[in-house]
Amino acid sequence: MPSSRNPSGPSPASPSEPAAPAPSRASAGDAGPPGRLARRLLRLYGGLVLYGVSLAAMVRAGLGLGPWDVFHQGVAGHSGLSIGTVLIITGAAVLLLWIPLRERPGLGTVSNVLVIGLVMDGALAVLPEPDALAVRIPLLVASVVLNGAATGLYITARFGAGPRDGLMTGLHRVTGWSVRLVRTGIELTVLAAGFLLGGSVGAGTVLYALAIGPASQFFLRVLAPPAPAGAGGTADGTADRPAGRRRRRAILRP
Repeated sequence: MPSSRNPSGPSPASPSEPAAPAPSRASAGDAGPPGRLARRLLRLYGGLVLYGVSLAAMVRAGLGLGPWDVFHQGVAGHSGLSIGTVLIITGAAVLLLWIPLRERPGLGTVSNVLVIGLVMDGALAVLPEPDALAVRIPLLVASVVLNGAATGLYITARFGAGPRDGLMTGLHRVTGWSVRLVRTGIELTVLAAGFLLGGSVGAGTVLYALAIGPASQFFLRVLAPPAPAGAGGTADGTADRPAGRRRRRAILRP
């Protein structure tokens, strides 16, 4: 629900193999001028808010969810909790798994856990549930596009990976398995669990899996802020890297 993905979104079952990103450790020392810090915070929280709205829109479309949200919905159906509350609890639980993996959270990590679930519940409270397929299909497509834009915003803010992304990159680092293998294994597991719990699996699940990676990559390029004058890199820290490595930068889910 911003997989961080932080160069860290999932695309759930992303069709292309991302590389594990270097952890983003934003701090007051590297924040730059106050105006620049404010813009980064606006990107972070604007991206997380839009992410929550996009997940709510996908639920309202009723055509299937991404793997993690299938799981969240399945647990919500059996627990009586809202799907946003389950998202928050799951994010916090996944964050505990960072401890043995020696991953370090940032502001974006904690914000990811709290903001997306709260916004998702709020958006679900006001978004109507359409009946006509002619409305639900465009709503699904719009939600995936919005999710990609939200991913581009919060990743380029560079305040740390989302909890599910840190789990993925931590397992990649500790086990030596490819990011594709780790991501696929995690997301197939949560998808299967969510399906067994009654979560919504359908055309939206497939569309999200196929489209969120390319959409996130597109919006990362479009929304990346320009590098400060005299700096050797871009705002997301990729310009100083070899071109081949930049192309393999991870697109992660919050």
